[in-house]
Amino acid sequence: MNERYDPYVDSYYEAGYEDQTGRYDRRGQGDPRPGDPRHVGGPRGYGSMPADRGGSGPHFYDPSAMPRGRGRGSLPDLDEDDYDDEPSNWRRRTAMIAIGGGAAALIGGGAYAVTQFFGKGAHPAGTSADAPDAVADNTVPAYVDQNQSLMNGNAGLGIRKNTPTTGSSFGTPADAAKNAVVKASTVLPKKDSARHLASRLTFGPNAKVIGDINKLGINGWIDKQLKPETIPLTRGEQKADAELITYGMSYEQLKAQRDDLDKKGIHADDQNVRYTIAKQLFSDRQLFEMMCDFFNDYLHVSAFHDGNELTRASFDRDVIRKHALGNYVDMFVAANRHPALLRYLDQQDSTKNQINENLARENLELYTVGAFNGYNETDVRQAAMLQTGRSVRDNQYVYRPEQHYVGPVKIMGFSHPNGDAAGGEAVQEAYFRYLALHPNTARYMAQNLATRFVSDVPPKTLVDAMAKTYVDKKSNIPAVLTTMLSRTEFWESVGQKVRRPGEYLTATYRALDIGADAPASFTSSNTNMSPMVQGLGDIMRKLEEFGHAPMELPTPNGYPDVYVAWTSAGTMVNQWNDAYTAITGGRRQFTWQKPEALVAGPPATAGAYLDALTKKLINVTLDNDRKTAILRIVSPTMTATTPVDATFNGGIAAVVRAIFATPHHHLR
Repeated sequence: MNERYDPYVDSYYEAGYEDQTGRYDRRGQGDPRPGDPRHVGGPRGYGSMPADRGGSGPHFYDPSAMPRGRGRGSLPDLDEDDYDDEPSNWRRRTAMIAIGGGAAALIGGGAYAVTQFFGKGAHPAGTSADAPDAVADNTVPAYVDQNQSLMNGNAGLGIRKNTPTTGSSFGTPADAAKNAVVKASTVLPKKDSARHLASRLTFGPNAKVIGDINKLGINGWIDKQLKPETIPLTRGEQKADAELITYGMSYEQLKAQRDDLDKKGIHADDQNVRYTIAKQLFSDRQLFEMMCDFFNDYLHVSAFHDGNELTRASFDRDVIRKHALGNYVDMFVAANRHPALLRYLDQQDSTKNQINENLARENLELYTVGAFNGYNETDVRQAAMLQTGRSVRDNQYVYRPEQHYVGPVKIMGFSHPNGDAAGGEAVQEAYFRYLALHPNTARYMAQNLATRFVSDVPPKTLVDAMAKTYVDKKSNIPAVLTTMLSRTEFWESVGQKVRRPGEYLTATYRALDIGADAPASFTSSNTNMSPMVQGLGDIMRKLEEFGHAPMELPTPNGYPDVYVAWTSAGTMVNQWNDAYTAITGGRRQFTWQKPEALVAGPPATAGAYLDALTKKLINVTLDNDRKTAILRIVSPTMTATTPVDATFNGGIAAVVRAIFATPHHHLR
């Protein structure tokens, strides 16, 4: 079996990692308090790393030279109770793999289950053609950023062949959708604009989302999503606001109540992650939540970092959420005033006599212009000198003029005499605004947004158009998104994005309409946490198993956004198993429908019933080969005309899980 090591996932999440005290632990186990491996500290704020990455951000090494983690490429058993060693159950396992894409699951690539996603001749994930080139010199990056690096080589060739190379701009998104012609090979319907829009701009389409798009129209739905304050809070959001009690607290409130909260096992950084999961699952403000997730990767601060226990939620609330559909320049300036970012990158330790480059480097490399995109090491040093004086005192941002370097600075065309310490803070903010509005930042932002929403290798024509809008509109994010949605490249990219593990889970739960309230039968001995908060904790731990819990990546580059970073047969099967847990009500803290109740008045024949289920759950009608494979999970003799009852003759849960194993559900 070919295996592929992913240094951005495996080394930190599946294999675990060692903290500075020498303790080794698995991610997702234990209480995430200071000293726990989920907290990141130490030099550069990155914690203990498995190898020198040559500094922060996108420096890439030959995966074959890296230590391998646990289970990469392995194929665990499906954990349904009746999956024993009987031949009939081996048949079920084989059928599940076939539904997911045949031998693809056996070559270590979950994304390769989506065989139509790739052009002919694409190499399986895990072959040498899939690996980025080695970097011998730490001062020379392999590629511009991690997404482009991961898509280099034959692993990305198929997607490049399938991706439109050019496109046209129209007055509205609806006009662009109408004029788009999907030429790529894909299993998804090519002219279902509502499904495509919902799949890309939400954490998973469900009947309500599709209904809203059809009712409001493409333009009306997008306009409403770009004004999230006009969309009422759902029941799940209201519960999250009320029951995740620390999320809205100020630093002073958290500090005053910390001892009491600790005794109850309630921690603000932990509740921040649970709050984000609740929003992704239950909010109707889906585009807003997608943008919050995007910026928590783009301007990443690790959720569990020593010293930030009481401030990380504020960074999410006052920096990311406040500006996610505003102007990036304002977000960037706010971030550089926030104690969570300053402490994460050790800025509080940077003084005029002992300068720390961490924040200055990441401001260039990750948060604005992109790695080695118009700056050099002299620029980094000059920026670090300029940023001295920014610090943290009592978990609050403070400017310390006595620690500010005074003297002329020149960074990527920005120059200033920087003549006195008292005025240093204003010079710093002028520099931040210069960086955030730089043309290279415009292109880097456009590239990342297009990678998230359009294709792992987005068309240059689209990126150019989005970058121009970014410059013209002075970093206004809704304007950039509107440009993206008003071009044919977006609408012609059907089948060009695979869901990352966290996106797969949320899409599954949303398709099943999992409810935020616990059933009346639920009981718990934990009186300090509501059932929903407990359930969100269970989901958080599952996402940690996947290596994709919100904001939990230790390093500052954020989660990669391309399929090759997440190709793992073990992860794929783990996703299917978790889908089965949701289908059968295994998350007892939430309300769910029994699978036999998903379709009201189900058809009396197997083929028609399966069509009704796939239309409701994944908004498609499957091809005959996949229909046959799913029906044979229930019985080797079942055909489309076989009479069935509401339980699908006892196989309804297995059928629904098989639907969620199809490429149609893995694709966004």
